[in-house]
Amino acid sequence: MHTAWRDPEAEQRILSAIDLEEPWAAIEAFAQLVRLSGSPEEREALDYLTDRLERWGIPYRVFWPACLVSYPVYATLRIVAPEAKPIRAKTLAFSPSTEGAEVVGELVPVTAEQVAGIEGIFGSALPGQLPDLRGKVALVDGFGFAAQAVRWAATGAIGVIFVHPGEAIHEGIATTSWGSPDLDAAGTVPAVPVLAVSRPDGDALRELAARQPVTVAFSTAVETVWRPIPVLVAEIPGTQAADEFVLLHAHLDSWHVGVGDNATGDATLLELARVFWQHREQLVRTLRIAWWSGHSHGRYAGSTWYADAFAQDLVPNCIAHVNCDSPGCRWATEYRDVAAMAEAAALVRTAIRDVTGLEATTARPPRAGDYSFTNLGITGCLMLLSTMPEELRRAKGYYPVGGCGGNIVWHTEEDTLEVADPDLLLRDMRVYAAVVLRLLNAPIHPLDFRATVREIEEHLHRYQEAAGEAFDLRPALQAAGNLLTTLDRFYEHTALLLDRPVDDPEVRRVNAMQRGLARHLVPVNYVRRGRFRHDPAEPIPPIPELAAAVEFPHLEPESDRWHRVRTHLLRGQNQVVWSLRQAHRRVAELLA
Repeated sequence: MHTAWRDPEAEQRILSAIDLEEPWAAIEAFAQLVRLSGSPEEREALDYLTDRLERWGIPYRVFWPACLVSYPVYATLRIVAPEAKPIRAKTLAFSPSTEGAEVVGELVPVTAEQVAGIEGIFGSALPGQLPDLRGKVALVDGFGFAAQAVRWAATGAIGVIFVHPGEAIHEGIATTSWGSPDLDAAGTVPAVPVLAVSRPDGDALRELAARQPVTVAFSTAVETVWRPIPVLVAEIPGTQAADEFVLLHAHLDSWHVGVGDNATGDATLLELARVFWQHREQLVRTLRIAWWSGHSHGRYAGSTWYADAFAQDLVPNCIAHVNCDSPGCRWATEYRDVAAMAEAAALVRTAIRDVTGLEATTARPPRAGDYSFTNLGITGCLMLLSTMPEELRRAKGYYPVGGCGGNIVWHTEEDTLEVADPDLLLRDMRVYAAVVLRLLNAPIHPLDFRATVREIEEHLHRYQEAAGEAFDLRPALQAAGNLLTTLDRFYEHTALLLDRPVDDPEVRRVNAMQRGLARHLVPVNYVRRGRFRHDPAEPIPPIPELAAAVEFPHLEPESDRWHRVRTHLLRGQNQVVWSLRQAHRRVAELLA
């Protein structure tokens, strides 16, 4: 199988060259720096990286795009009546600022469940029945990030207070605009200020409000401005097909000193840059390594700018992007639900098994992280890598978080040097190196788009079951089936090319075909807005053009909503069928 391709000798040389001296020194340096996007301390971290790259002779460029970033400065919250009492609170990036002026209103607790996983952290669902919140201050459970904040702030409340799951208050961002906003970004920030409190304080407020009316007063200060932020890109040219490249990337900015999120990731990229440069004669394709600012304070502003500015290079030439966030954290001994698009899942699982001896499970990437290249149709894999076992998480009483290997210090002041584990970091760095090396050097890109089409088929069948007789998805299912049959022939053809050099004309043609398949199939599976716009930072269901089919069991036949869903699906199916047929046509022409 081409997805299991490896060069054991080259892999052994490169992986054994990875050690802890340089990355651990970087982590120790970054552990002293609060790396707000575009800040002086982030610039110190940038200078640290560029100093090392210059010392080793690795070519790089630093870009300074002007992006919209936001810093939460402070929040105050106090009970006015029945008793005066201050409560510790924070606000979120991109929350509207009261500029320090107090807003006073009656507190209304609303029942809402805490999130159960990373999808829930970035989710958007509100309870079905809500009290009248107009003119009130809503108290709800959840982290309050992105779509949560936007949805709750649109209820008519004059403020929303989110109760976090534990004693910590986690920093976060409230906009759903993916990257810096454009003219289509209306409605992507909350309409009213958003605050967050700890679980003990939230429970106390809820209990007090259950006994009698409670009036609270709050104020916030949030600094939101367009400012230059750094994007550092190093490049190690390939020796045969240098125009084809893998994009390995991580975010440079942080909440507080952010050791687990993401100094360990930044150090991983630095060490892989050193080692791959040292062994550059063995790389047949180009490795591009990028450190982004604007992840934490600009909703992935740096990576989104890069996707926009270099789209015409990325679309034809990028094999895949590999995201590096929170590797090497304490207690993270398992590889569970590792993010990978379906076509890259076998590559990721095989590399983890070969390097660590552990079995991994993979999962569909959430609409999070710096997956800013999905709309371009570029395969993505990895994001968060290792994590702590579920049994250990439950034993510690931890709740789900979005990084740090499952450590609940994520996005808090406590994400310090103690979170990094040198032994686990060394293991994770070698996993990243193996995945990247195989993408760079495999004669045939180690991606299997049959898995992608099977995933699409699975969701089409689920949508058809939900739609029943209300809508017919057979055209999409037939197009997917035809493509899958032709892909079987395609991969039989690629099996004959595994011994050829990467610059062989037929190998180049086949690999261009695989990248072309991604440009059609990734958007079918993940994208609503088209190739050169960015979908918002909120969960997007599989095959989003057809996901509305799940509404039919809950709709009155012939109702207005029923007809609107049918119309939406008719248009969406046209897009899906067209994309699947285009992919089929391209493969069939290559095989002719």
